[in-house]
Amino acid sequence: MKFPAPLIPGRLVKRYKRFFADVVLDDGTEVTAHCANTGAMTGIKEPGLKVWLSQSDNPKRKLRYTWELVEAEGTIIGALPNAANALAEEAVHAGTIAELAGHDSLRREVKYGENSRIDLLLESAGQPPCWVEVKNVHWQRGTGIAEFPDGVTSRGAKHLGELSTRVEAGDRAVQLFIVQRSDCHTLRPAEDIDPVYAQALRDAAATGVEVLAYACHVSTDGITVTDPISVELEA
Repeated sequence: MKFPAPLIPGRLVKRYKRFFADVVLDDGTEVTAHCANTGAMTGIKEPGLKVWLSQSDNPKRKLRYTWELVEAEGTIIGALPNAANALAEEAVHAGTIAELAGHDSLRREVKYGENSRIDLLLESAGQPPCWVEVKNVHWQRGTGIAEFPDGVTSRGAKHLGELSTRVEAGDRAVQLFIVQRSDCHTLRPAEDIDPVYAQALRDAAATGVEVLAYACHVSTDGITVTDPISVELEA
């Protein structure tokens, strides 16, 4: 996933009201950028961190800038959780995610479960459909250990239950974690943050839901899914 134009560097002043981030650009200008990450952003929202913004020429936008990347713990990290779905789709088409290769079609945002939409639905003639739920991960806690979630996610637990239902119906189901950083070798559920989700993930895996995690190469030019990392489900 390439950025269409060069990003603009600066330093984070503060993130507030979920959707706003004040940034001092390298030329000294202070701007307010749209923060499209409504989560806790643990570890990547501290004042003074180096950030990169994209700029829109759309006159209808209230905020010209969007917060795209942040540097923390010596690595550049993708700040937009919604990018994870596009990155996953791109990686599937490229054959990077070997476990999801070889399907005839890919559809996004297909309705399923109880008022839910699956992130990716992979289909091939003569094979059961493969339902893929994508979660974005940015948080590292402990060297090389990516953790999810960084806040309570009842919605995430609900999705795991719906994936289990698809397995019970004879389909294939996958929980895919896209880690938008390159310095992690393992993914774990954040048991102390959301024990309900951590247990739901273990329960889903026990029913046959596949749990995959992939790291990314992140630079100011773009973000690319690269390699699988291990998943440790037990506390």
